[in-house]
Amino acid sequence: MSNRDYYDILGVGRNASDDEIKAAFRKLARQYHPDVSKEEHAEEKFKEVNEAYGALSDADKRARYDRFGKEGLGGMGSGGFHDYTVDFNDIFEDLFSGFGFSTGRRSRKSPRRGRDLQMQVMLTFEEAVFGVEKEIEFSREETCSRCNGNGAEPGTSPVKCSTCNGQGEVRQIRQTFLGQMVQTGVCPTCNGRGETISSPCRTCHGNGLERKKVNKKVSIPAGVDAGTQIRLTGEGGPGVFGGPNGSLFLVLDVRPHQFFKRRENDILLNLDINVAQAVLGAEVEVPTLDGEEKLKIPAGTQPGKVFMMKGKGVPYLRRKDRGNQLVIVNVAVPTKLTKDQRELFEKLAESLGTTVKPQEKGFLDWLNEALGG
Repeated sequence: MSNRDYYDILGVGRNASDDEIKAAFRKLARQYHPDVSKEEHAEEKFKEVNEAYGALSDADKRARYDRFGKEGLGGMGSGGFHDYTVDFNDIFEDLFSGFGFSTGRRSRKSPRRGRDLQMQVMLTFEEAVFGVEKEIEFSREETCSRCNGNGAEPGTSPVKCSTCNGQGEVRQIRQTFLGQMVQTGVCPTCNGRGETISSPCRTCHGNGLERKKVNKKVSIPAGVDAGTQIRLTGEGGPGVFGGPNGSLFLVLDVRPHQFFKRRENDILLNLDINVAQAVLGAEVEVPTLDGEEKLKIPAGTQPGKVFMMKGKGVPYLRRKDRGNQLVIVNVAVPTKLTKDQRELFEKLAESLGTTVKPQEKGFLDWLNEALGG
């Protein structure tokens, strides 16, 4: 995730009130939401805003973050499930109603899309490279099984609200210097439902929704990396008044490997060989993600030499080919010698002499050139 300061991400001061933080989040959410934004990297920015709001909207998390930074959050939500996105109909309603104007939008009972949800999925290095079918578990709101979503105890039914006549909103006409203005607000009697419930459902308490755990198998494609997002359409929160469900966004993270490092679609491996193998040459077994492979080390190999093993890297997304494995050779100098080994090295030292030659380039220069850096 992002290393930026959460307050900077939301554009608020460290003394910002809860309302100011919420307002900043709603503004940025409607700007970067993947369903409406055409900006480049909108999904990454939306994820960053979500992460910041998830920490600063919770009093305990915010206190720990203010004191210790991100390290202080520890297990308080990193790598977990987040449910703090917003309803865009409400966002646009807030935007215009503050000026006293009718937004001209459809009734509050019009179909609306459900919430988007987000969770983090941890992969091993090999799972990210080759893909995997992963079983995930998350919780979301679903239609109440007891009342089938109407919010009323079985045997009773909701009744049309007499205040708003089932519209879920009330309108007031105001006379201004510009003429008559219509101001629309949520019905105070039914809170926008358009119905009142005399006997709320015991399971959902009249909400019509209950939170359930969901287990689902997800196919992770080969070649993903830390930070990759996978969108599962329709697996988010339930739609309102017949609207479509939201989406579930999986944010992937990858555990580091013991030997391999990844650079885009190439795999980097540091390999130690001994002095004799470097001087005389050898054929050695090299670990790859596909198993052991033979690699020929030519005589006179220098430290920092890079050997390319084609097609042994990470698969490209939506392509059939793979990157390469780059083997960076290091000549291991022994720190302990037997008596015979010491005698051999002393004879070698006599034959090679004591002349030294300064190098025009250092090891890091050679390494950067070899890796294209």
